[in-house]
Amino acid sequence: MSKQTSRAVRIHAVGGPEQLVIDTVSVGEPGPGQVRIRHHAVGLNFIDVYQRTGLYPFPLPLALGMEGAGVIEAVGEGVTHLKAGDRAAYAANPPGSYCDVRVMPAMNVCRLPDAIDFETGAAMMLKGLTAQYLLKRSRPVEGLEAGDFVLFHAAAGGVGLIACQWARSLGLQLIGTAGSDEKCALALEHGAAHAINYRTEDFAARVKDITNGQGVKVVYDSVGKDTFDKSLDCLRPFGLMVSFGNASGPVPPFAPGILASKGSIYVTRQTLFSHINSRERTQAMADDLFAVVEGGKVKVRIDQRFALIDVQAAHKSLEARATTGCTVLLP
Repeated sequence: MSKQTSRAVRIHAVGGPEQLVIDTVSVGEPGPGQVRIRHHAVGLNFIDVYQRTGLYPFPLPLALGMEGAGVIEAVGEGVTHLKAGDRAAYAANPPGSYCDVRVMPAMNVCRLPDAIDFETGAAMMLKGLTAQYLLKRSRPVEGLEAGDFVLFHAAAGGVGLIACQWARSLGLQLIGTAGSDEKCALALEHGAAHAINYRTEDFAARVKDITNGQGVKVVYDSVGKDTFDKSLDCLRPFGLMVSFGNASGPVPPFAPGILASKGSIYVTRQTLFSHINSRERTQAMADDLFAVVEGGKVKVRIDQRFALIDVQAAHKSLEARATTGCTVLLP
């Protein structure tokens, strides 16, 4: 069968949004363990920015994009959980979802329930699976139970709004931070018990007030450099600092002795791809996500939609923190 072609957003040099170009690439048949998927929608995430700027280095040229949803066109040898014609969605390595159609490993691709539309599927996989491993798998040594306080930075973002709702369904008291009063209101509307505008308030002091001086059991932090130090001050003894992103820049090195002086606290740096390292683990986490979305406990808010050809504008909005909820690119 002759190869088809696809538009694919790639970078040939690291740098700003102007490095994003639309190339025409050839797409062949899936090999063993692979599928070919035609996208109906593609998700936009901060990890895409990290790859574009070179913070997370990859060989060039690099096709960007870590999540998408669409229809399976063909499956390779050994793929049994998907077939041609299936609706599907994924968060997966290697990057390359910013395109019309691609061949990719099947391991992290899941059948998309009929009740979930393509835009929601594309918007929720990386962010929703991230919220799943944070709340269900990145737990403090003393555990998490209903009534416990947790702190979640960037609570009005894509991961944050999903986490606000999911935490509420688990009975957790999520304290969210955001950079404006409007974003704080959005976090509260989606289930945060408290919201702090970190531009006008000292979030560490407010956390101590809210928790009657006790602190929180867990901090979930995708902001990085700007919030890390104060976040450690928000933890109760034996609390857990979960770093999972660097939106403001990478966290500088620190002395482990700090953890002792702040209450024998724990620090971990998590990535989704450590958690979805098998077909079985991916499916179990996705089933958990699908269940809370189909059951109405979590609504995936898509506030921005861009055509694939407008990808530079989409990246500019994301980096300027001008977005709320999720953003999708439409091929």
